[in-house]
Amino acid sequence: MKITNKKIASRKSSAAWLQRQAHDPYVALAQKEGWRARAVYKLTEINEKFKFLHNGQTVVDLGAAPGSWSQYIAKTFPKSRVIAMDLLPIKPIPGVEFFEGDFTADEALEWLNEKIAGGQVDLVLSDMAPNTTGHQKTDHLRQMTLLEYAWDFAKQTLKPGGAFVAKSFTGGTTDELLRDIKKSFEKVAHIKPPSSRKDSVEMFIVGLGFKQQ
Repeated sequence: MKITNKKIASRKSSAAWLQRQAHDPYVALAQKEGWRARAVYKLTEINEKFKFLHNGQTVVDLGAAPGSWSQYIAKTFPKSRVIAMDLLPIKPIPGVEFFEGDFTADEALEWLNEKIAGGQVDLVLSDMAPNTTGHQKTDHLRQMTLLEYAWDFAKQTLKPGGAFVAKSFTGGTTDELLRDIKKSFEKVAHIKPPSSRKDSVEMFIVGLGFKQQ
């Protein structure tokens, strides 16, 4: 990747990011194996531990861009239906229905509900993350807001026995949110997959065996 905007390229943060990408074995592996982003390995590692992906599922992928999670599911579990959404555009992926828009906006939720058509889904994935400010408390609150939106959607649409996998940040969730998630699943766990960078504050909440209220 080459940044052509000289102002951006001159920033120390951009230079550090490029250097990190160039020396990241997961970036190289994703390129070699044809995946859109290194994030695919976070999904595969979490699934190796918890076994929530199966053929024939209806999966909603929130915060999908650039599309590696949806790409992996569509390719590895071709009988599954993948419905994806992000603020950013993604190049078309065979077998994936995609909406470019804000998940928290009415039009996005209307599109999702139309796709589900009154039915229920087997798995809700959320890799949504806010643009970080560098202020830890602010970034954590923004991430928790996105997590709450994702959980509210999952709670309304998951089938009994369904699963929920969503990005959180170190520091955990609010007590109320965590209690709600825990009472709604047979099993709830927190995980930082091996491919998540060591300096990243991201964690993932995994809920298995949804108990419909």
